[in-house]
Amino acid sequence: MATNQKTPPFTPQIEREPMRPDAEDHVKRAAMRMAELHGHNGEEILDEHDDRFYVPPSDIPPGWDYQWKRLTLLGKEDPGYQVRLARAGWEPVPLSRHAHYMPEGYDGKTIVRDGQILMERPKELTLEAERLERKRARDQVRIKEDQLASAPQGQFERDNKGAPLANIKKNYVPMPVPE
Repeated sequence: MATNQKTPPFTPQIEREPMRPDAEDHVKRAAMRMAELHGHNGEEILDEHDDRFYVPPSDIPPGWDYQWKRLTLLGKEDPGYQVRLARAGWEPVPLSRHAHYMPEGYDGKTIVRDGQILMERPKELTLEAERLERKRARDQVRIKEDQLASAPQGQFERDNKGAPLANIKKNYVPMPVPE
């Protein structure tokens, strides 16, 4: 009697050593690394989508302002820009203050990420600079409004019986942030 069923070839059962005898060592090493990361990041694991430039407010000393400033552009430093930052009161935050911001074994003295350097200056100086920027912006708007309302020498005045012809409306709309 002929059958069309094929029988699988005979394979002898041979005792083999495990392909990875150190598999348990890998598990232990992974557990140790997790414990190390939890300790390094304050019980919080970061992923690649987190803001790498975020500085917790609790890390900023009272009375000081921290900001990331450009250190390099296309891989080159700009000494002129660094001088302007220094004249504006900015100086690098020393690595010794926040060693956890950089990897172990880093031999620099400052905190650098993606061409940016973490810098500090007194908070009051930052507030003064912000007030000056707002004043400059308001002055620019006021100058343009005056230009629209006035006429050059030799032209008719731009008013209608005491009312300006240039009708300027102001409103403030939040700027859309692209995703």
